[in-house]
Amino acid sequence: MTNISILLRQWKDEDLEPFAAMNADEDVIRFIPKHPTKAESKDFLMWARADIDRRGWGLWVVEVDGEFAGFTGLEETKFTVHFTPSVEIGWRFRREYWGRSIAYAAALEAQSFAFQNLKLSELVSFTAAINTRSRRLMERLGFIRREHDDFCHPSLAEDNPLCLHVLYRKANQTVEPPTTPMRRGHNP
Repeated sequence: MTNISILLRQWKDEDLEPFAAMNADEDVIRFIPKHPTKAESKDFLMWARADIDRRGWGLWVVEVDGEFAGFTGLEETKFTVHFTPSVEIGWRFRREYWGRSIAYAAALEAQSFAFQNLKLSELVSFTAAINTRSRRLMERLGFIRREHDDFCHPSLAEDNPLCLHVLYRKANQTVEPPTTPMRRGHNP
C-alpha cells in the first residue's frame, strides 16, 4: 500500500448508495445473519451518524482516496452474554478494498482512539467461527482468542451455521501507530 490516503470520518448522505451496494454484495454479507435492504442501510447510516454526533465516536466511514470503502469503529455490544458490557471493534468493507491492508490500517486507528482517547481497558471483537477472513484480521491486530469465551450468538438459532461465534479480546497496551499515512476527518 503506497501513497493511499485513508480517512475515518462521519457519515454523509452521499454514502448511502455505495453503502447499500456493499450491503447487497453476497460476498461482503456472507457472515451477516440478516442481509440489509436499501431502506435498512439508510436506517443504519442515520443511526451511525447520530451515534457519532451523540458520543463523539462510533462506526466511522472509511474513505480511501476520496471513495467510500466501508466502515470501521467502535460499538457497545448490543446483547447480553458472559463478556458484556463491552465495546466491540468491527468493520465491513467493499470487496474491492479487501486484501490491501486497508481494514487493518483503519482498525488500528479505531483501536488507538479506543485506548488513547476513551481510555478503555479492553476491546472485544467477535464473528461467526467460519468467518476466517475477519478472524485473521483480529489476530493481526493482536486480539487473542480463548476457546472458553466462544458463544452462540443470542439472536441466532443453534442450528444456524453462523450461530457459533468466536470472541477475541485485547487489553489496553501501548498501540503502535499505523504504518499507513492516515488523515483524520471530523472523527476520530
